[in-house]
Amino acid sequence: MSELGKVDSEFFEEYIFPHLGAERDDVTLQPQHGVDFGVFEVGGKAIATATDPIFVMPSLGFERAAWFAFHIVMSDVAVSGLRPSHLAVDFNLPPEITDEEFATVWRTFDREARKLGVSVVTGHTARYSGCNYPMVGGATAMAVGDPENVVRPNGARPGDKVVLTKGPAVEATGLLSNQFADLMDLPEEAAEEAKDRFYDMSPVEDARIAAETGDVSAMHDATEGGVHGALVEMATASGVHLDVSRDDMPVLPGVLEACDFFDIDPWSSISEGTLLLTVAPEDAESVVSALDDADISAGIIGDVRDGEGVAVDGEEIKHPESDPFWAAFEEFTEKST
Repeated sequence: MSELGKVDSEFFEEYIFPHLGAERDDVTLQPQHGVDFGVFEVGGKAIATATDPIFVMPSLGFERAAWFAFHIVMSDVAVSGLRPSHLAVDFNLPPEITDEEFATVWRTFDREARKLGVSVVTGHTARYSGCNYPMVGGATAMAVGDPENVVRPNGARPGDKVVLTKGPAVEATGLLSNQFADLMDLPEEAAEEAKDRFYDMSPVEDARIAAETGDVSAMHDATEGGVHGALVEMATASGVHLDVSRDDMPVLPGVLEACDFFDIDPWSSISEGTLLLTVAPEDAESVVSALDDADISAGIIGDVRDGEGVAVDGEEIKHPESDPFWAAFEEFTEKST
């Protein structure tokens, strides 16, 4: 396991999947590689739950860094189709964080949670030697609702349309262009557009709007591995073939220019904020229209078919072996010091 970032499917299947503790009848969706959340049921209610690192980059400013950290935590549970409702937070803080800096982080969490109607129910906060930015803990988000309203990550159906919001490399662009703004050699307009991608790095509203508008059969956010990774993960989880066109995919301003500067492939680069959906064909246009009305760029990019795998413009693709974001982040961190 030498590569940075999430473990691959082979590691997951060999080391993690066989060891999931006790089998319980109330667990209706257990861990799978590339699947964003799990589900268990209590008293006739479905509880979708997802755990992620708390990722704080002080160089972004603690308020912006905390906004992004909060929405990373919320995103995986939001794609369940249920509204996020509860949050458990564990902060393992580096010793150098000041009380004032932590207060900014926590007040931002509180503000964003109130906007979504999310209540913090438990947690842990401490400073520890050996803890370093940006990974400063972890959190578990939950969403409670009717089991019939859960959008299962493996629910894509042959005949559905494939919809994508925002397009490739949103997170890679938003983070790298803000973190290394002084090193970017781009025309001013392109540089500003790339930096503007920062607040696109949340799929929470995308998921809420889509789930409330049409018959959505599956949702998945394009995190590590980017759009290509998300397509392969969704096809694998659902046991279907996805046939999509790159020309139909939205691409936000500044993304391609920034990816070219940082020498990363936009289609396999981390893209928190980008949502991949499969939608009943009669509802696909309505879902895209509702997203557009909320100023969320979206497009119908292809079809779900019988079979397996993913074809982009007629060529089969594989899951990216690694996400180029991490190498670019390390390279430019060294250049900036």
